[in-house]
Amino acid sequence: MVAELLQEGPMAGPGDHQVQRQQRDGDGDHAVAECLEARSLHSEKITGMAIEQLETSYLALLRVRGFARLALGAVLGRLAGAMWEIVLVLFVLQRYHSPSLAGITLMLSLLPGLIFSPIAGALLDRQGRVRLMVLDYSLTAVLTAAIAVLSYLHSLSAPLLLAIVTVLSLSNILSITGTRSLFPLMVPRHLWDRANGLDSSSYSLTAIIGPAIAGLAIASFSPEAAVLATGVVVGIGALSLLGLPEPIERGAPVGSLLGDAWAALRYVVSHPTLRGLAGAMFFTNVGFGPILIGIPLLILRRLHGGPDLVGQIFAVQGAAGLIAGLLVGRLDSEGRERQLMAIAIGIQAPAMVALALTHQLAIVVAAVVVLGAGNAVSMLGVFAIRQRRLDPRWFGRGFAISMTLNMTGIPTGTALSGLLFNRSITLPLVLGAGITLIGAASVMLLIPKRGEPQERTAGSQARDR
Repeated sequence: MVAELLQEGPMAGPGDHQVQRQQRDGDGDHAVAECLEARSLHSEKITGMAIEQLETSYLALLRVRGFARLALGAVLGRLAGAMWEIVLVLFVLQRYHSPSLAGITLMLSLLPGLIFSPIAGALLDRQGRVRLMVLDYSLTAVLTAAIAVLSYLHSLSAPLLLAIVTVLSLSNILSITGTRSLFPLMVPRHLWDRANGLDSSSYSLTAIIGPAIAGLAIASFSPEAAVLATGVVVGIGALSLLGLPEPIERGAPVGSLLGDAWAALRYVVSHPTLRGLAGAMFFTNVGFGPILIGIPLLILRRLHGGPDLVGQIFAVQGAAGLIAGLLVGRLDSEGRERQLMAIAIGIQAPAMVALALTHQLAIVVAAVVVLGAGNAVSMLGVFAIRQRRLDPRWFGRGFAISMTLNMTGIPTGTALSGLLFNRSITLPLVLGAGITLIGAASVMLLIPKRGEPQERTAGSQARDR
């Protein structure tokens, strides 16, 4: 009964009606923080016991009101995303026969959304996260279907494909950041590690199923069929989120949209942890970028496999991440996030070198197991340290911009490696391994050991400017 009372959701605690009144009066940022504080105090009054005595199982997490539906929608969206990563590369390679175009397409599938993310974060705070996720999922379903139909009709030129992918990138950032910012708003703090473990593992789970489905669809049917299947999955995700209540009411806008976005950008840049995290993850993701194109090319050209084998290899990578995420998610990572991230990133470098040099399938499998586990654990560390050190009043805009800065390395890495892959499979992967080691070292050098007082006041400083 105690656990149920604690996990009823945002409406369970006293002070929530006051929060809603404040939000209708336009004080949305303070309302978010006060809502979280009121829920925390209410939880302590109900239990009369220390936080360590609260139930922290995955079952308790799934009993949080609305979380199971959010998790289902997130899994479906990420499944479509995992399929899309493989489908897009193989689609371009098979229809246009150009690794450099594949790299440019992957870059445009990410970069425009990253640039748009400050405005996207402000929109999430103003318009509500769930409704914008539904909008993105619906638009993605329509546009992916359009790609498939146009390709079947032989009417999809490379510039038109790049234009559609750019629009998708602008839309997808809404659901990517919306999901991550919803988790800490919906889930009590004592379940954050479990939520992060489940969230990280959901990425890995979809990374198992998505590539396998994508590779099988392309091998058995056609690249167009795989693109269409991706649209169907994300469309089901949109339906699963319909009617899901927002954990916190929308805040009435008190300034311009661009002003809110600019204030959030200043907040993130002035925040020592978020600034350090952005630098470290930029190097890490530049190093990881060659993997997205390198593994398909390695399988197709060096090992003479087919699209189905490409999907299976990425599925193995996802399975390793799933297991590692669930195991590490059971641990209390507080105070050890930096070490967790540095080790998890560092072990990926030798695996990339092994991929660069091998001609054996067994070594490829072993390497992607290391890559999958390392990537999942490093993601868990990123989720944890950002949640604990970010002012709750900036969860929408702050998450959006922080995730954007962290991800900028991926389009950079894929675009540069796409050009290099025209010459060699080995060189981009070896360079990626070296940059990955720089990323691991940057975690310890750039991210502060602990959240400093200035981090807690950065939000007010940004608002005062």
